[in-house]
Amino acid sequence: MERQQFLTNRLNEAARAYYQEDREIMTNKEYDTLYDELAGLEKKNGVVLSGSPAMFVGYTVVSNLAKVKHVYPALSLDKTKDRKTLPAWIGEKEAVLSWKLDGLTVVLTYEDGFLNQAVTRGNGIVGEDVTHNARFFRNIPLCIKDTRKIVVRGEAVISYEDFKRINESLPAGKEPYKNPRNLASGSVRQLSSMEAAKRCIQFCPFELANSDELGIKTVIDAFSFLKNEGFIPVQHCIVHAEDIVATIDKIESYVTENPLPTDGLVLAYNDIPYGQSLGMTGKFPKHSIAFKWKDDTAETTLRDVEWSASRTGLINPVAIFDPVELEGTIVKRASVHNIRVLQNLQLGYEDMITIYKSNMIIPQIDQNLTKNGKHIVIPETCPVCGEKTERKCNEDNTSEFLYCTNPDCPAKKIKKFAHFTDRDHMNIVGLSEATLEPIIAHGFIHELSDLFSLSAYKEEMKSWEGFGDKKVSNILAAIKEKEEIPFQNLLSSLGIVNVGHHVAKLFDTFAKKYPDIKKTTLFEKIWTKSPESIAFSEVSGIGEVIVKSIQEYFENEKNVTEYNNLLSVLTITDDNVVLTENTFQSSVAGKRFVVTGAVTHFKNRKQLTQDIEEKGGKVSGSVSKNTDYLINNDAASTSGKNKKAKELGIPIITEEEYLKL
Repeated sequence: MERQQFLTNRLNEAARAYYQEDREIMTNKEYDTLYDELAGLEKKNGVVLSGSPAMFVGYTVVSNLAKVKHVYPALSLDKTKDRKTLPAWIGEKEAVLSWKLDGLTVVLTYEDGFLNQAVTRGNGIVGEDVTHNARFFRNIPLCIKDTRKIVVRGEAVISYEDFKRINESLPAGKEPYKNPRNLASGSVRQLSSMEAAKRCIQFCPFELANSDELGIKTVIDAFSFLKNEGFIPVQHCIVHAEDIVATIDKIESYVTENPLPTDGLVLAYNDIPYGQSLGMTGKFPKHSIAFKWKDDTAETTLRDVEWSASRTGLINPVAIFDPVELEGTIVKRASVHNIRVLQNLQLGYEDMITIYKSNMIIPQIDQNLTKNGKHIVIPETCPVCGEKTERKCNEDNTSEFLYCTNPDCPAKKIKKFAHFTDRDHMNIVGLSEATLEPIIAHGFIHELSDLFSLSAYKEEMKSWEGFGDKKVSNILAAIKEKEEIPFQNLLSSLGIVNVGHHVAKLFDTFAKKYPDIKKTTLFEKIWTKSPESIAFSEVSGIGEVIVKSIQEYFENEKNVTEYNNLLSVLTITDDNVVLTENTFQSSVAGKRFVVTGAVTHFKNRKQLTQDIEEKGGKVSGSVSKNTDYLINNDAASTSGKNKKAKELGIPIITEEEYLKL
């Protein structure tokens, strides 16, 4: 029972990290092994503990996206890795085999022929409203021919090609995304539609959730219906008991050619009423089962562990081994994640290890076969600057990380400057990580404000190989151009943990509540722990963690000095908040709106949404008890949003009535 309790807690911790925070503390293979062990103990003991993964699906909603209860629960499937068990599962029935795509499950609801709502699977019962982002998926129809209520489940995914392109387009110094699944999950749940639209998200339907209400009796007919309505369903085929194994063998040979990330296949009875009549077992419906690939492994010899320093000072261990072929590609490196993983595997030089690709994508170390005792030495000094390192554990002591203690470490400095200058922050064209390296090495810049005095070294820089007159002139002109910037750009560029574009934008909106205080002065009140810092922490999307990050950043006197020096050389173009008819209005500020239907005064609904946000209001994709107004020029409409607003007693106003506010 003690082991059962430990496994329950450990698996829940891994699920929280994976689904809520888009990070991994264990591999899929490790998770499956522990899950299977837990399931065996629960069966043996006849006890299922409160909080067991066997009792829950997916993740608990933690973001500030609106929460929506699913009309049709979005449950996960039981799984197997043994293809030989599938013929018995099918029996004499006909089944449909389809790709199991690796992204984020999203449920789309259409009413009156229009996309009405998009909700993540969440915990299977309650998900997050992502309608604002779903409208920017690359391949979903915003309107369909059928005017009945249509509920479509599918996977939001990012192709390997787009994933590679997005990573290649990242500015110098920015950490690449780990895998398409994490990027897709984070992109779908972005608060900004603009950011989500950049990620090339595709939607692949795998189920028509209300097929029985539509009179559709088979999975194949459901896929045909979706295709006829403009969707591109997940690839699928009919199978029977006698050909299922051969079909899987054939499909497996094409896994590496699939442009979309997958982690297996789904097998479902083609006869929908029959499948539904089987009911459920535990948390899984009996009408379908997931088949997951057995990871292809290879033996190789560990030669070394590289220690890679980052902007934050974190030094990551990366295993270097003799090249091996996995899933059609040659691999010779794999992240070890953290010191604790290194120690648990007892990795040593020249150990024989097994490598596999998690879901046929990410190289991982599976086992250490020899444990010869030639243990990898954890460096006591930074591989870049030679200063002391320190080891830190996370809050629950499950992982241990190595950090460089030197605040002036060149690795930190280069990546810090690259973060400041990249296109997502100050956007100083020409100052890539490679260009910054010799400038820092020559001692021309020590803190961020030094960039704006770089012209003093113009002649020396022109003499360097690869620079020249034109390049140096362009760099200095680009720096000069950024001497006048909005405060939002400066705030996001500082590199404060948890403070990026979204937080900077929220602060910008927050500042409009204090028209008599300059933004720079108001921001100082946040990090000096004045009453305004409490008010900022209560802004939706901020919270105590972000405010604490800001305060901890400025507890370092060097950061305070650097920030003040930046203010002395920069002109903040919007430091004074000016209230006009088109900015903050008390009748709109703080109110929550939902916009639906056609608009006439504004160019489109996006423009109306921007107008609301500029005035301090909030816009969500669905009507709830927290909604203050539904804007719809057709108050007599029988749409789902109008019905919901009337049920909750929420005022339905026109554009003209909104303008009068």
